[in-house]
Amino acid sequence: MSSNIKISPSILSADFGKLGEEIVSLDKAGADYIHVDVMDGHFVPNITIGPEIIKKLRPVTNKTFDVHLMIKPVDKYIKDFAEAGADIITFHPEATPSTKETIKLIKKFNKKVGISLKPKSDIGLIDKYFDEIDLILIMSVEPGFAGQKFMPQVLPKLKKIKEIITNRNLEIDLEIDGGINFENCKTAIDAGANVLVSGSTIFKKNNGDLKKNISLLRSS
Repeated sequence: MSSNIKISPSILSADFGKLGEEIVSLDKAGADYIHVDVMDGHFVPNITIGPEIIKKLRPVTNKTFDVHLMIKPVDKYIKDFAEAGADIITFHPEATPSTKETIKLIKKFNKKVGISLKPKSDIGLIDKYFDEIDLILIMSVEPGFAGQKFMPQVLPKLKKIKEIITNRNLEIDLEIDGGINFENCKTAIDAGANVLVSGSTIFKKNNGDLKKNISLLRSS
């Protein structure tokens, strides 16, 4: 099972004073993706990094940049993030007047398309787009800040989406983000997740042993 699980460390928990070095260390430690949380202080109550930072980080690794846009309106920034080096661009259906048009825009730049659902967001927001996307990100905390506690009430939604993916025989990564640690990662995997986003656990547990923490999350 563990070989199919991808780990996407969230750089929200990294040392921003040496972000490039942190990403090189994650690369060497066996991360599959690099998860980049982009917040605008409007769609969510926090502000993080923009496309210029991603552009500067892009040369330090060949790993997939898994960029989660928590910004509204989202369409006007997609070109910037695509050109900065994002590989997967994930957005929230609540952040666009037309989910279909946003999907088309991301594909126009030859990027993989992700859609994210907040804990209270209904599957109905994305059900008709499963055939057009590459990744679904389930938030297991309210988006905005690192270090929050995992919300187990999202697990039924995760299971239901996994059933839909399986029944329709689709190739979609099912990602979970929010409070993922060594205690709950197996529950998330059992519910259908194959990509785990983790920040605090990867950067802070076991004295910050990135390789050990990534391995433990993958094999739990």
